[in-house]
Amino acid sequence: MDRIKDLLKRAEATLDHWGKPGWIGAMVFLFIVGAWPLGLAMLFYMIWSGRMGKGCNSRWKRSARGVYRSSGNTAFDSYKEETLRRLEEEQEAFQSFLDRLRKAKDQAEFDQFMDERRKPAPDVATA
Repeated sequence: MDRIKDLLKRAEATLDHWGKPGWIGAMVFLFIVGAWPLGLAMLFYMIWSGRMGKGCNSRWKRSARGVYRSSGNTAFDSYKEETLRRLEEEQEAFQSFLDRLRKAKDQAEFDQFMDERRKPAPDVATA
């Protein structure tokens, strides 16, 4: 049983290394060779595990807790942690900027609408 688990973990790691195309190719292969129940099981696993989600990147997988796996090198791990923290801060700042930009655009469009609405309608009868 441990041998099967080890084999499945190695296969999963290999497919993760190949990314989304590797997973899809393996699934299609299973359907073609007639092992459609395994292909269907693989499809459900890919959806359930998030491997088919938007932004799926095989090289920077997060663990179930949302924390990146340790490389075993503490210096590199601290550098990676600091870089990821900085990038998350930049992402939040950029998202805040986009929110302010959208709000300003919405306000300008609303002000333009109200200005046009306040203007008297041109009299059609005099033309």
